[in-house]
Amino acid sequence: MEGETSWVINCFEDSTRGICELDSFSELSDEGSKEVDAVSVDLILPDDLLERILACLPVASIFRAGCVCKRWHEIVSSRRFLWNISHVLPQKPWYFMFTSSDEPAGYAFDPILRKWYGIDLPHIKTTNWFIASSCGLVSFMDNDSRSELYVCNPITKRCRQLQESPGLKFPDYSALAISVNRISHDYTVSIVRSKQVPGNFFQWDLSIHIYDSETRMWVTSCTEVLTGWRGGDESVICGGVLYFLIYSAGGCTPETRHGLITYNLSSRSSHGLLIKSFIKVPCPLTCGRLMNLNEKLVMVGGIGKHDRPDIIKGIGIWVLNGKDWQEIARMPHKFFQGFGELDDVFASSGTDNLVYIQSYGAPALLVFDFNQKQWKWSQKCPVTKRFPLQLFSGFCFEPRLEIAP
Repeated sequence: MEGETSWVINCFEDSTRGICELDSFSELSDEGSKEVDAVSVDLILPDDLLERILACLPVASIFRAGCVCKRWHEIVSSRRFLWNISHVLPQKPWYFMFTSSDEPAGYAFDPILRKWYGIDLPHIKTTNWFIASSCGLVSFMDNDSRSELYVCNPITKRCRQLQESPGLKFPDYSALAISVNRISHDYTVSIVRSKQVPGNFFQWDLSIHIYDSETRMWVTSCTEVLTGWRGGDESVICGGVLYFLIYSAGGCTPETRHGLITYNLSSRSSHGLLIKSFIKVPCPLTCGRLMNLNEKLVMVGGIGKHDRPDIIKGIGIWVLNGKDWQEIARMPHKFFQGFGELDDVFASSGTDNLVYIQSYGAPALLVFDFNQKQWKWSQKCPVTKRFPLQLFSGFCFEPRLEIAP
């Protein structure tokens, strides 16, 4: 259809300019300075074979390849190339770090090339917006009225604003999640809202709202009043199930300040939510971060001290099997110390086989490889802490060119 590929070309040109300017932050080897006898692939390879080769490159290298010549630019900007990309293995997830408390500026870390790139996020206005990601798409929701909601591809900048969700106005707590179908690229967005019942500290209204990209409609699938528990800001969709953390509203011991609720998005039962699906956390936590790693629910949590459960003594990683938590790893003490003054709460997100952990008080970023069970610091982010109370936060996402909201 006429005009179908124009957005691909425009987004590619914009993103190419942004990435090509960031070589100063790269730690490149000196192999490029060696003189070698080269034969131009343009003289040897047909377009279809060259497309398949370029599709296997890291996303940042694809952008640079588009700067080589007109032919390569046309190839990586074509619809057929995007189709080829969708049939290769997904890229390792990047981590975007906000480096300013005042504006949503920052850098994205590429774990393959181990470099940082400057990326402008569309529409998001402040760093305290709610953020969730899945399969190359990222959803943003404002933290004031919680009525502005966008879904975008941060690499191509293609974006869609969703209609305002129903439910509680100005809730005390909200938890945002998104799940993308890797085959059809349809997506589901969920919001769990929680608001204190007027005049009753122990009771909290909780509602779940689901958006379907196929119908482009919201459905309020569950409403319930929780007693002694409230919702929070942590949720994720995994294997067609919505998981979200709930927090004690009083009356519980410090060891049971957190709990996990599961909600099947296909059945969408509106009765007995808490009683039937409550799962205990594996140990006293200072905070918990939920993520989907290859359709397995993973939680990264701050482990509280035995005598002071609200004081962090370490960080653990667990995977949920049925209703039981299996511990996968605990952060070695040398890495825990490497964060310096680590708060009881911290940022952590992950997908595929990587988990990122970041202190709110410093730009240090630690990476845990789920397959290799290996901890490693990222390359140093090209930013310095300018004042003591400066905060850093972030999120991970898959860098993909072919997917759009």
